[in-house]
Amino acid sequence: MSPAGPGVAGSGYGSSAGGSSRTRPAPAKINLALVVGPLRPDGKHEVATVYQRIDLADAITLEVGPGAGGAPAIRVDGFGDDTLVMRALEQVAAAAAIRPAWRARIHKRIPVAAGLGGGSSDAAAALALANEALGAAALPAEHLHAIAATLGADVPFFLTGAPQLGTGDGAELAPLSLPLDYAVLLLRPSGAVKESTGAIYSAFDARAGSSGWASRRAALLAALAAVRVPRDLAALPPNDLATSPLTGRILAAGAFRADVTGAGPLLYGLFDDVPAATAGAVELASLGLTWIARPTC
Repeated sequence: MSPAGPGVAGSGYGSSAGGSSRTRPAPAKINLALVVGPLRPDGKHEVATVYQRIDLADAITLEVGPGAGGAPAIRVDGFGDDTLVMRALEQVAAAAAIRPAWRARIHKRIPVAAGLGGGSSDAAAALALANEALGAAALPAEHLHAIAATLGADVPFFLTGAPQLGTGDGAELAPLSLPLDYAVLLLRPSGAVKESTGAIYSAFDARAGSSGWASRRAALLAALAAVRVPRDLAALPPNDLATSPLTGRILAAGAFRADVTGAGPLLYGLFDDVPAATAGAVELASLGLTWIARPTC
């Protein structure tokens, strides 16, 4: 079992060699529900999804170089496969019409390519840090949200607080009042390999997965309206995109809800408390890597 916890939060811009820096946590998310509909004219699918942050987090540090004496540049270190943090910083700089000297570092803790939104969260943290670095020239919230939506459908969620209902392509958000007093067990099955998101959606279309979209969306909204305590989350519909026979094993280990998050392959189980989730992780350890986390706003 691997420990989980919040990322390192910076206390503000402070002195560093060559400039000032700040660190911001970039939390993972789980999809407590993911209902998928037909293709839209823009080539994306209609979705209705419930985004919930958890306290397993990366951290993003942004160092702002001095205003003179160095060549303006953007650099991202710490994770060689990054594209989103670089794009986020470039887009903020372009929108503000500046040539910054920014150096970002990604401190990875969220499993990569698992359905937890780590790359999107990193990008959102970078957007927020870069915008703060602009000071009085900071972009308005709606402009930052628009940039986030170009980076990925779930990036705008990470700029918000509270659980959110994502609709449209997932970027249209409405806050939800959901209970947070439970624990989350994450399971990455041994040997699991993430398929491309495009391939997963193509398989969804091939099996006519959008059939009954309106009724399934209505069922999700009705189930959400009835949530009062954590165990009410068990009534949310299962993930339309991805399933796993291991959900049954997680339920048998004491979870009151188990599902795949996002496009997978990582699964989650919701437990009454951390001791119950920890006991479940011990029972499921032979199936793959596990983490224990808590939901957060």
